[in-house]
Amino acid sequence: MKPPGQRPLFLGVLVLVISGAWAAMVVTPHVMARASMLDGLETAFLDMRVVLLGPADPAPDVVIVAIDDATLTYAQDTNLTARAVLAHTLDHIADIGAGAVGVDVILADAGDADVTADLAAALGRGATVIAAGGRFTPDTTTPHTILRPHPAFAQAADVGLVNLSTDAHGVPRYAPMVFTTDRGIEPSFPMAVAARFLQVAPTLAPGHLTLGHSQLPLDIGAMLPIRLIGPQGHIPTYSARDVMTGMVASELAGKAVLVGYTATAFGDTFPTPFEGSVPGVEILAGVVSQMLGGPTLRRDPGVRRVDAAVGIVLAVVAAGLVVTLPLSMGVPAAFGAVALWGAGVIVAFYVGVWMGAAVPLVAAIVPIVGAGGLRYVIENRRAARGVTALAALKQFQSPALAEMIARDPAFLQHPTARPLSIFFVDLSGFTALSERLGPAKTQELLKQFHQLTAQAIETHGGVVLNYMGDGALAVFGMTDAETPADQALAASFALIDDLRALAIACRIGLHHGDVVVSRLGGDQHHQVSVAGDVVNLTNRLLEIAKTEHAVLAVTDTVMQMASTRAFRACDVTKPVAVRGRSGSVDVHFWKA
Repeated sequence: MKPPGQRPLFLGVLVLVISGAWAAMVVTPHVMARASMLDGLETAFLDMRVVLLGPADPAPDVVIVAIDDATLTYAQDTNLTARAVLAHTLDHIADIGAGAVGVDVILADAGDADVTADLAAALGRGATVIAAGGRFTPDTTTPHTILRPHPAFAQAADVGLVNLSTDAHGVPRYAPMVFTTDRGIEPSFPMAVAARFLQVAPTLAPGHLTLGHSQLPLDIGAMLPIRLIGPQGHIPTYSARDVMTGMVASELAGKAVLVGYTATAFGDTFPTPFEGSVPGVEILAGVVSQMLGGPTLRRDPGVRRVDAAVGIVLAVVAAGLVVTLPLSMGVPAAFGAVALWGAGVIVAFYVGVWMGAAVPLVAAIVPIVGAGGLRYVIENRRAARGVTALAALKQFQSPALAEMIARDPAFLQHPTARPLSIFFVDLSGFTALSERLGPAKTQELLKQFHQLTAQAIETHGGVVLNYMGDGALAVFGMTDAETPADQALAASFALIDDLRALAIACRIGLHHGDVVVSRLGGDQHHQVSVAGDVVNLTNRLLEIAKTEHAVLAVTDTVMQMASTRAFRACDVTKPVAVRGRSGSVDVHFWKA
């Protein structure tokens, strides 16, 4: 069994070790980019950052030509088929001189021969990329299904897969740069469009994509984190009808143009943090924008490792704050450290870095709660032991004195001079009385006497310092009372009345003045005591009271301090010579 002094240290080290182990368990899937239960929380925090910072400006070289409701109405009015509309639109875009064209339409069937020929010819007029789509399964035994363009179109343009990686709610989060299919490695649609626009061959390496002079950071698996840049229409969008009718021309010149359906009930849409749904062609245009100098989002293995390191350090530091500081300070400080990291996450997002929020948060919160709960239980037990110890201490010391010692263990560590009202009491005729009663009944009598003495003194704000057989010593003013003389007089009359009810007589002496209050005893045991001439004089008053046949002898000093002079009228006041002192003392006597 560990010595008591080592137990807190052992528990603290154990908490830190467990916190570090917990954090390591939490961050491991994150570092390896494996799916975990925290993914939903992380994307929720990501969307909060997206909304907090608002829409971002896309790259100026990216525009959209939308086959929208107006275009379909125009086609109906001019008897154009959908393929014919697409062919005419691409012809006009080529005439304008677009830098590159991405067609987000999967042209899987041939259709009418004449229209097919026109569309294939339009596709071949510029740097064009057309879409393919795949259904990919995590099960390696199940073959992937790829919906490809008809060969007539695939021969006229480049082909890229439009698949995006979405979260559980369908929000696009990543754009894969390449896909492994039955034909080998195939490029993504956005990467192919950006490469044709820049007229460079893309180069993939672990952690980044190189397009000419630009280098984009990639996450594990050649995945580009998608920086959602705004609601629908945030990227400049022009109707295909306006392109075909010549209303839009220079706006497309030299641009990377993405063509896709946005008409009601046509094309795919995705939910985003900005609004309910955004057309797929606009999401793809945003990815192309990232590759052409627009706002991007960095989340690569290096960022993941930083997240993991922060998660472990934050967990250990937060737990350390809770176990080392007082609970009322440690828990707020730990949550403050977490909040500080949260602020850093927002700043990082502002500069285009997707730092993890969920992983460090969960890595730290559990240790904070666990360490806080442990501290709460320990401190509650310690408090309960303290209450028990205080209750036990009150059986050996005056309750008021015990409270002062409990609040300040260094109470009276050094002797202190202070003004107090001193109270001495003893029983009258105790020797003869004890002889008549015998030991057992004498002990019972003393117990009653001491109990009544404590009750009278403590009720009136005094502190009993010592019981001395048939007597007791008490002080008033120890608890900073403003009227210790009044309290001492009130306690004296109350005790006299209580003892008279038991047919017991006593003598009480009261005096007030400066005394030295100190601890007496060795290193392991202390007793609070008072000393000085005032104490000695008060003790002598018991002898004087016996001589005067009085129950109460009070110096004029006490009476001058008393705010109420009419407690009870004294029987006589006179100067009295005190043994061992020169001169006399004016004393007020109350007879039996």
